[in-house]
Amino acid sequence: MLSARGVFGEILDNDESFRLFCSIAASGEAQGGWENGRIAALVPESERALAPRIARHGADEDKHGRIFEALMKKRGLRPADVPYDTDYTMLLEKHGIGLAHHRLKADEPLAVQDIVTYLSHSRVTEQRASEQMRLLLKYFAGHPDIGRAVRMISHDEDNHLAYCHEELLRFAYAGYGRAIQRTLHACALAEIRIYRDVSLAVMDHMGRILGWPHAKRQLLAAGIHTMYGYERAGGWRRMVSLKMPERRDALGDTATPAPEFA
Repeated sequence: MLSARGVFGEILDNDESFRLFCSIAASGEAQGGWENGRIAALVPESERALAPRIARHGADEDKHGRIFEALMKKRGLRPADVPYDTDYTMLLEKHGIGLAHHRLKADEPLAVQDIVTYLSHSRVTEQRASEQMRLLLKYFAGHPDIGRAVRMISHDEDNHLAYCHEELLRFAYAGYGRAIQRTLHACALAEIRIYRDVSLAVMDHMGRILGWPHAKRQLLAAGIHTMYGYERAGGWRRMVSLKMPERRDALGDTATPAPEFA
């Protein structure tokens, strides 16, 4: 019987699949770091107090990218080209989730509504990131190669999610509640579709690398489609609720440096 632990274990134990896994993760984290860095630089004057937290978010994402690169280096591996159909971050941007890159590459300050949109999109994608890292933490916290990395990244992703909740509630109280809910709903419904497609693509690439039989690939694909069905039927609602987090000002302290992987 297939299990998440078994599938992830196969991917992590094989150098080529591990290389692709880390390359996909590192690329997405680096892209997120750049986006947050640009948003921090373009925050409107009325929200300048938020800029250090957005910058901290970007610094964390950059750190995560370096961690995945270090994990590859430790095993003597070089980054792989990321297949187009597995590039979650790029596909999100292509489908209008997040601020358009042409806006971020310009030097004009963003509007407050742009910041609300950015935080709404982040609340959805950070929910996904937090859940993914908690899954890896559940199975591989004691793994000799990735255990320490998973613990650190999972902690950071939980902080990012808490920060999104707190800031969005602040904007909701300031009168942006309806705009936030509209954006959250649209983003969540788009994200679950993109996540399904990327998950299918990743499993397809991994299956070819690891030589999985057709029946195993079909079973994994069915599981991904089942998860999408659950999310489409109502599971997406977990991505749009807002509540004040237990940890306040989660991105207000000093960032933790990336660990060394000798």
